[in-house]
Amino acid sequence: MQKTRIHPLGDTALLAELGSRLDTALNTRAIGLAAALRKRRDVRQAIAGYSSVTVHFDPDHATQESLGAAIKRLAAKRPKMEIPGRLHRIPVVYDGPDLEEVSTALGLDLEAIVAAHTRPIYRVFLVGFVPGWAYLGPLPDELELPRRHVPRTQVPAGSVAIAGLQTGIYPLPVPGGWHLIGRTSVKVFLPSSDPPCLFRAGDRVKFFSARPAL
Repeated sequence: MQKTRIHPLGDTALLAELGSRLDTALNTRAIGLAAALRKRRDVRQAIAGYSSVTVHFDPDHATQESLGAAIKRLAAKRPKMEIPGRLHRIPVVYDGPDLEEVSTALGLDLEAIVAAHTRPIYRVFLVGFVPGWAYLGPLPDELELPRRHVPRTQVPAGSVAIAGLQTGIYPLPVPGGWHLIGRTSVKVFLPSSDPPCLFRAGDRVKFFSARPAL
């Protein structure tokens, strides 16, 4: 197991690195560590990333050295996630504008792309970029592609996309450089709800193929 590395982020924040891989086990550890740190009176906020935790602390109650040592001790105990992530089943119409390019680049036909994309239960590694955007993975190796050379100036909300070893759903009409392979009617950003994001770090997502609405 890789040792936890602590890096300063300004005067009142630290970055705790648990590893460097895109890995569900590391992400589970990061989410568990963030939850445990949020219970401490000297911690103002703890935010889990892929395999790290950003910790904002109260300088009246802790120093970088004291909190860094406490984080290492806590990480060594491997605190668990308090609540298993929710499972979301997301229907997808696989008719994205990049399907032909993806098929050519990967050497896979449409049926193989759909079968590979719907096979895993994905982890929500973190939520960011724009409100409601969730980074999901890992994507099957056979679907791995770098981002588009030329990003789009606007991607329609609900677009299902892939890039690298991740997949995601565009929650809003925004610029984007991922490959668009489908679309879903599920709203992942709900501004009138609390919380406004459908997905949370640690949740699980299962895509399934759906027919277009008539």
